Amino acid sequence: MTDAQDVPTIPALGNLARVAAGPSCPPRPDLDDELTRRLVAVLVAVGDGDREAFTDLYRLTSHRVYGLALRMLGNRATAEEIAQEVYLQVWTLADRYDRTQSSPMGWLMMLTHRRAVDRIRGERSAASRENTYSRLHLGRDYDVVVEGVEQSIEEAAVLRCLDTLTVLQRDTIALAYYGGHTYSEVAERLGAPVATVKTRIRDGLKRLAACLTGADL
Repeated sequence: MTDAQDVPTIPALGNLARVAAGPSCPPRPDLDDELTRRLVAVLVAVGDGDREAFTDLYRLTSHRVYGLALRMLGNRATAEEIAQEVYLQVWTLADRYDRTQSSPMGWLMMLTHRRAVDRIRGERSAASRENTYSRLHLGRDYDVVVEGVEQSIEEAAVLRCLDTLTVLQRDTIALAYYGGHTYSEVAERLGAPVATVKTRIRDGLKRLAACLTGADL
């Protein structure tokens, strides 16, 4: 692989904020398979230092990378920074990509998720404040599950298991965990009673924990 200092210029994100936020149609399975095969070939070329392949990879995937970062961080400028960091990482790690472990898109999503989580953690003022916040606002059930998830489960597995939640559960947990909002703030944003928000978080975390551990609900 080429030296990290030899990384090609990463194109500006441009109108990706609009694209990521806009409606999209579910991909056809045959087109998705075709894209996966193409991305595998592109990643192999990037691993050999091919700058044109790197540009193709960015063009084909940057809207997905940016979209995930935006959903997790809720800030366009920060999401753009995370996307840039992900592609710098891809340039240096492409030769280590193992197609038997994950699809190219899954690999990029994992890198993005890790970067976003690192940014979220880095922006927290102190561990003591975080623990106090969790105890006062989110409760012990939330604290125990999240600690177990963060310490023993790969982020890729978390992303997979999040898909087993209902949309309401996923949105509520995202606001509470990634957004750092209190029960009351989440309830206000979703237009739901606080008791309902607490129930969604509790049930969603139980389902998430069951998926991650392979246990029955």
